[in-house]
Amino acid sequence: MAHYIKNLIEQGEHQQLDFKFEISDARKIAKTFSAFANTQGGKILVGVKDNGVVSGIRTDEEVYMVESAAHLFCKPLVKYRIRKWNLEGKWILEITIPESRNKPHYAKSGEGRWLAYVRVNDENFLANPVLLNVWKLKRRPGGIFIRYGPKEREILKVLPEKNGLSIKELAKLSGIRKFYLEKILVRLISVGVVEIVFTDHEAYYRQGNMYELTG
Repeated sequence: MAHYIKNLIEQGEHQQLDFKFEISDARKIAKTFSAFANTQGGKILVGVKDNGVVSGIRTDEEVYMVESAAHLFCKPLVKYRIRKWNLEGKWILEITIPESRNKPHYAKSGEGRWLAYVRVNDENFLANPVLLNVWKLKRRPGGIFIRYGPKEREILKVLPEKNGLSIKELAKLSGIRKFYLEKILVRLISVGVVEIVFTDHEAYYRQGNMYELTG
């Protein structure tokens, strides 16, 4: 079974894989739990350095840190599965976190704030208010009602297919105030007409896969 872990490590960190040398702070690992649960799920390998060198876990206390992260520092609780692997005499923890159907999941910061994160490539980004409201809207019973009026048409008219526009750029090009623009984007994103993309710690918006149905 050693080849399984070796193959994971050889992939390097990416959208669904994160390496941790150790877990010394449950709050910090809770941030990654939130990001994986809110995105496409993923795995955390504890006892592996960022460069892929296996260091091994130092103590079983790290297992309790994982439990604390999921149960005490994530809201709602993040589901996970944990396994221990022995690779050349060193123990590695494999933590598997599935994508959640109960988004958003929040992680408690050192200041006591509850913040939600998303996973982009090999980094965790703070979820912005638009994405938070998209998740909340999708959880409402009864489906999603979308109005396709002049403002919606203007937004779709100026949105590019690639790269995307920031909220400031989109507001300038569409002539729609940021407050109303965000409310409209929430519904357009919820039905796949618009897509939100995180790059360089900023959110950008572009045409989604469902654009052809309304464009």
